[in-house]
Amino acid sequence: MIPKVFREVIDLGDGRTISLETGKLAKQAHGSVVVQMGKAMLLCTVVSNYKQSDVDFLPLTVDYREKFAAAGRYPGGFFKREARPSDGEVLTMRLVDRVLRPLFPKDYHAETQVMIQLMSHDENVMPDALAGLAASTVIQLSDIPFETPISEVRVARVNGEFVINPNRTQLSDADLDMMIGASADSVMMVEGEMDEVTEEEMADAIKFAHEAIKVQCAAQVRLAEAFGKKETREYEPEREDEELAKKIHDAAYQKCYDIAKKGTSKKERGLAFSEVKEEIVASFTEEEIADFGSLIGKYFNKAQKNAVRELTLSEGLRLDGRKTTDIRPIWCEVDYLPSTHGSSIFTRGETQALATVTLGTSREANQIDMPSYEGEETFYLHYNFPPFCTGEARPLRGTSRREVGHGNLAQRALKGMIPADCPYTVRVVSEVLESNGSSSMATVCSGTMALMDAGVQLKKPVSGIAMGLISDGDRYAVLSDILGDEDHLGDMDFKVTGTADGITACQMDIKVKGLSYEILVNALKQAREGRLHILEKLTDTIAQPSEEVKAHAPKMITRTIPNDMIGAFIGPGGKHIQELQKETETTIVINEDPVTEEGIVEILGTSPEGIEKVIARIESMMFKPERGSVYQVKVIKILDFGAVVEYAEAPGNEVLLHVSELAWERTNNVTDVVKLGDVLDVKYFGIDPKTRKEKVSRKALLPKPEGYVARPPRDNNRNRDNNRGRDNRRDDRKPREAKKED
Repeated sequence: MIPKVFREVIDLGDGRTISLETGKLAKQAHGSVVVQMGKAMLLCTVVSNYKQSDVDFLPLTVDYREKFAAAGRYPGGFFKREARPSDGEVLTMRLVDRVLRPLFPKDYHAETQVMIQLMSHDENVMPDALAGLAASTVIQLSDIPFETPISEVRVARVNGEFVINPNRTQLSDADLDMMIGASADSVMMVEGEMDEVTEEEMADAIKFAHEAIKVQCAAQVRLAEAFGKKETREYEPEREDEELAKKIHDAAYQKCYDIAKKGTSKKERGLAFSEVKEEIVASFTEEEIADFGSLIGKYFNKAQKNAVRELTLSEGLRLDGRKTTDIRPIWCEVDYLPSTHGSSIFTRGETQALATVTLGTSREANQIDMPSYEGEETFYLHYNFPPFCTGEARPLRGTSRREVGHGNLAQRALKGMIPADCPYTVRVVSEVLESNGSSSMATVCSGTMALMDAGVQLKKPVSGIAMGLISDGDRYAVLSDILGDEDHLGDMDFKVTGTADGITACQMDIKVKGLSYEILVNALKQAREGRLHILEKLTDTIAQPSEEVKAHAPKMITRTIPNDMIGAFIGPGGKHIQELQKETETTIVINEDPVTEEGIVEILGTSPEGIEKVIARIESMMFKPERGSVYQVKVIKILDFGAVVEYAEAPGNEVLLHVSELAWERTNNVTDVVKLGDVLDVKYFGIDPKTRKEKVSRKALLPKPEGYVARPPRDNNRNRDNNRGRDNRRDDRKPREAKKED
């Protein structure tokens, strides 16, 4: 018997709906829900251990996977089974995790796993926009402690109108694409890309999305009440000691305040804070240290955080001595690496990124193969964050989720400035060499300069800045170009990238509740001032993209050929194109235009002469002589019945000059008139109706000899008249059957 199902429907206001359903699937999980929009269905579950883990953080795992069966497809690869998550899935996991994590109690340390699976795909629905709604709903249906329902929506601006959860077609026409995560009363997460929008336009999009989120949060509450709201589970809270907290605060606060006010480097103040902490620990007996455990460190960190925040709020000073709007010293350099196609170094304070650019053909495009989307990227950026950049030693275990997320943000910041007619596939790699505050924004800056150094004709240079916010409710301070420590102790971390004319990408994590849009817009405007300052440093280093790619970098030329010539150009088994690549030392790629079905030939090589040879071969192949025109040809082969000649203006384009067209006189031997290598003129007559082949003539350009008499045309009826009655005899033959009867 099918169990009772509880269902709640969310109306998006334009005829589309989202349904939340529970009670049918995965009932052993602590919470489960099926979220459906159109034919797209997500199954989301949550399980949280009842025993607290022996750690001082929340071991939360958010996992998002798309099943290929959901789209009626097979996974790629040999084993035909879903394996490691794609970058797209990782990015969705990060979007959900960033909103959920702050809403669990700070002392809740039970291992918790949220699993979201795409079980049915609809090409008109982008499932990542439903993942946050699904994750929050299952937690509301469980007994897991959680502050308030949240949801996430995608908002796009299409033809000047905001749209919630648009389809991919609408998104392709949008000039703004953002994911917003929020509760009913507070925006918590923003991430997206834009086509140079203003700060006010971005704030309007956030407001529009927040209204839709409020409706989705209310639907979760109604579903949980109908299902039967569970009592929040009890768990063992962290130990607290107010007397100890006050003692450590009194001992550490002023000393930390004084250290923060000195404006020293990361290493110097780190040592100074450590000395204060050691001094405080030394004031306790061994028995007290054993008794209080980690509380001493916890309360010291709290006192240190309060001191640093108060310094900024009351005096407008920061850990490194800067004022709130100051940007750290910047130095830049381009063309640092001699063998790359483009390179640059961007250093801001104690953060440094080295970017490289590699240029290639469409064959090097990044292939995206997900159940919800198939396509390719001809511009992509990879971000690497090795442990030495923060002075740490730890094992490398593949690309982290953080590296995927930061690289994607920088890629979105830059991709809109790559011109549509850029012939190359472009790969940017950012190596973070030092990090103390927003290496992703350093990646945007170094990536901009490396692209310009490589000769990629960027529409406009892009810069990025990381901002922070400290607020106590009555006072607030917006911090430009935040340090790593300020990211940790602040109430908002937001990164904004853009040109001189507007924002191209952003990423925000807002930790303070009820942040006003006025403060948000003011923060964005302060970020713009910082971006323009950094942009000036970039353009002082390299003002314009290089006019040409570097001498050792490949040059890309594209040509178009008719569809029916693609096979001839490639040759049997690729023979012709392989020989041409070897001869010219180039890489040749042929793609078919999906609209015109013409062949697009990409020629990539470092040798201009080699590229010219390929172009000449293409032009030769496409050469079409005109009827009645005269052309210069070269004899390249002698045959018994004529000479094979090659058009001088189209090498490789050959035609037969028949022996009868060499001269007006009878020619017994071809070599009596022309020899191998001779250059002569011929007249083109088009397709000969008798031979069905192209006809050219030398004699047509020569004067007729005096007294020349043309041979009479062959009488095609001669054989018919001179058949000695064979045809009649054949007609008179009797069938074998008739002969037998006779």
